[in-house]
Amino acid sequence: MQIIVKLNNLRVAPLKSRQVVDIIRGKDIDKARALLDFTVKRSAEPILKLLNSAVASAVNDLKLQESNLYISKITVDEGPKLKRSFPMSRGRAYPIMKRTSHITLVLNERTIIKESKDQGDKKNRAEKPELKAKVQKSEVKAKKKK
Repeated sequence: MQIIVKLNNLRVAPLKSRQVVDIIRGKDIDKARALLDFTVKRSAEPILKLLNSAVASAVNDLKLQESNLYISKITVDEGPKLKRSFPMSRGRAYPIMKRTSHITLVLNERTIIKESKDQGDKKNRAEKPELKAKVQKSEVKAKKKK
């Protein structure tokens, strides 16, 4: 089950936000929180709040276990630019673009596949003749070299 949360109009440039997002992409929740706690970037704190909000939604609303969640997708898109100007000499104005970010976070639940003992035994039995054949071939090659 996917949990999608969005943070719009974060007053940090998208390029700077992507540096933080790239660190936590694909990680488990605990590892992502630890990385965000110790990341010294301005966008780390809002992203941590977004992550905590997504986890809280998953646990309370959908009754999922926090230990099974991971960040499956996280993107940073460009939001609206705040256009300002800086006065220069001779009456000119230098344009300043104050950029904003839209962050989308998607959490997913890890599925743990448990094999029954019967399936494991069948696989082992099927693999053993192949292994024996490989060992015998390598022994024959070793004898030919001698």
